[in-house]
Amino acid sequence: MLNFLRIALIAAAAIFAALPATAGEHHKLALQISDNDPEKMNAVLNVASNVSRYYSEKGDEVDIQIVAFNAGFHMLREDTSPVKARLKSFKQGMPNVSFMACDVTLRSMAAKEGKEPPLVANAQHVESGVVTLIELAEKGWTVVRP
Repeated sequence: MLNFLRIALIAAAAIFAALPATAGEHHKLALQISDNDPEKMNAVLNVASNVSRYYSEKGDEVDIQIVAFNAGFHMLREDTSPVKARLKSFKQGMPNVSFMACDVTLRSMAAKEGKEPPLVANAQHVESGVVTLIELAEKGWTVVRP
C-alpha cells in the first residue's frame, strides 16, 4: 500500500509538472503613443483590447498601461481626442487598462496655450512619459509601440 501511495504521488507530481506554465500567469504590457494620429491611437487601443481578451480567455491576468506623450498626448485630451468615445468604453469595460498622461507634455502645452488642457476622466498623471516607459521596462514590463 505504501508503494502504491508513492507511485500515486509521483504520478500526480508529473501531471502537475506537465501543465502549461502560462496558466494563471500575470502579464504586464506598456503601450506607447507619441503621435497625434487617429489611426495610431486606434491601433494602440486595438492592441490593448486584443491582448486583454487573449489573456482573459487563457485565464491569465494582464495589466496594460498606455503612455501618452509628445503629440500622442492629444489622445488623452478631452478637447482634442479623436478616440474619446473608445476611451470611455475602456473605462467601463477594461479596468486592467490604464492611461498615463505625461506631465512634461502637459506643462509644455499649457505654456503654449496659456491654460492647462483638459484631460479625459480616466487619464492618470505621470511626471514623464518616456521615464515611465523606461522604469516599466526595468520592472519587467514589455514595452511596445504599435
